[in-house]
Amino acid sequence: MRGYTMHKDDYQRRLSRIEGQVRGLSRMIEEDKYCIDVLTQIASVSKALQGVGLGLLDEHLRHCVREAEARGEGEDKIGEAIRAVERLLRV
Repeated sequence: MRGYTMHKDDYQRRLSRIEGQVRGLSRMIEEDKYCIDVLTQIASVSKALQGVGLGLLDEHLRHCVREAEARGEGEDKIGEAIRAVERLLRV
């Protein structure tokens, strides 16, 4: 079982909302909306995705890494988590 399985429905709802925001961005471009308004919405979508990413990372640490540690395999999972954080922080 994955660490996020218990909250899977929450993540799917959040991602569906983000998907709607992205469609809205596409409409804004199609309708030649003001640049700053589009940029504001892009920032909003980016923050929403970061929130989902941080939630998944939190659950990964609390579930997957803990389980791996109990099996004596924690170092690999910790390294994996660090690389995931590095990817999340890249611009």
